[in-house]
Amino acid sequence: MTTSTKPSQVLNIALWVAQLALAGMFLMAGIMKSTKSIEELAVMLPWVKDFSITTVRFIGISEFMGGLGLLLPSLFKIKPVLTPVAAIGLVVVMILAAVYHGSKGEFSAIGFNAALIVVALFIAWGRYSKAPIIAESHQS
Repeated sequence: MTTSTKPSQVLNIALWVAQLALAGMFLMAGIMKSTKSIEELAVMLPWVKDFSITTVRFIGISEFMGGLGLLLPSLFKIKPVLTPVAAIGLVVVMILAAVYHGSKGEFSAIGFNAALIVVALFIAWGRYSKAPIIAESHQS
């Protein structure tokens, strides 16, 4: 074992942990926002009352697809560059959520958005530049 490979192994493990945790959160949130009624969602997420069902479903599907994008390209090594792209997409979703919460004076919610942004940026940075997943070549 050389010291030059250890940091990249540690970073790779940290990135996988972050990917799994963030993907799990966004997959669950996406399924919930895509399938539950507005009435059920409003009990847990009062903000949904400010949006149409179409917008809430769009947010849910976006979060679900972002969660898949954090995992599947890297797991299957098919277009793994899509993993940091998905992470940046989720950063955008969380920035929009933080802007909304700020406009409503719900500043306590912004801390959670900020934490998710930091994790997603870590994944984007790590998988794009420091510990990228290399696509497997598919020869016929």
